Amino acid sequence: MPGAAQIGSQLPDITLAGGVWDGTTFIRRDYTLSRTAGRPTVLAFYPGDDTSVCTKQMCAYSSGLEQFAELDATVWGVSPQDVDSHEAFARKYGLRIPLLADPDRQAARAFGVAAPGIGLRRAVFLAGPDGRLRWKHVALLGATFQSVDTLIRELGKLATT
Repeated sequence: MPGAAQIGSQLPDITLAGGVWDGTTFIRRDYTLSRTAGRPTVLAFYPGDDTSVCTKQMCAYSSGLEQFAELDATVWGVSPQDVDSHEAFARKYGLRIPLLADPDRQAARAFGVAAPGIGLRRAVFLAGPDGRLRWKHVALLGATFQSVDTLIRELGKLATT
């Protein structure tokens, strides 16, 4: 398994199926990382839909969507579950960020966060508008997650560099 993406490196250009809840409909489509060029991007890898810590994390990021938008940042959640699972998860909790399906863990391997037995490590990657990795956090155990405040602070640093 390759190591996690390194600060300053160009992020892998992944394409994953996913969808986003708009309040009434779950809109499905493919998401390609290179299409976020020109905007900072937050990729949040999480182990599973509708689990305790993952639910708290995705609800926090969804609730913080306006703060991310103020920095023109795109926010995506990525986990091994399929798009049907993501739809049920998004509907249940009103999640407004795109949830992307990585059932074969292709993206998790590309980012170096695939983990035998648990699927993937909880991780957050922040890419600058140029598609280069500017900040990351990869958890060993995944019992906690990076707060919206932490991500906003790190995104704010991108705007000043």
